[in-house]
Amino acid sequence: MSIRKIIFFIIILLLLPFSLKVWAGDFGQGSSLFTDIKAHKVGDILTVLVYEASNATSQAETKTEKAGKFSTEGGPGSGSLRFIPFFGASGENKNSFNGKGENTRAQTLRAKMSVTIVGAKENGDLIIKGSRTVGVSKDNETMTLTGVVRQKDITAANTIDSYLIADANISYTGKGAANTSSRPGPIIRFLNWIF
Repeated sequence: MSIRKIIFFIIILLLLPFSLKVWAGDFGQGSSLFTDIKAHKVGDILTVLVYEASNATSQAETKTEKAGKFSTEGGPGSGSLRFIPFFGASGENKNSFNGKGENTRAQTLRAKMSVTIVGAKENGDLIIKGSRTVGVSKDNETMTLTGVVRQKDITAANTIDSYLIADANISYTGKGAANTSSRPGPIIRFLNWIF
């Protein structure tokens, strides 16, 4: 093999990693061809797996009982009306109350959405923010998510579970005919507010 061919192959081997990077583009890691493609800088996209469940139960019980008794007596009557008592009174009062209440709430939210890294802290933690709106038959369901994630919690598939997000703020709202019909009317809401 001639020296020209050897030099040509050496030049190709030296330029191969650079040409692969230019052809493939920057996938978010860029530091090595052998590392995982994970979000790590501002502008990168991260997938969040939302699995939130909350259960709350409260119970209250009140029991009161009050009893009272009042009684007085006098002597017999005088004269021909001796058979009629002169004075007498008797009274009894009893009150009782037994109240019991229970309130149970259970909520579950499962979703999968992508968010964008909008900032980074000095310690390397990433600030994320994103929203997702789905419209079906003029009904819009919107989910927004903000929080802070650690880079080491991001998996090799570029995903993170919602319970690993610090300062997480997850909201799910609906707007449209289905959401409006599920709410009570203004008169019912006013009566519930009074009573």
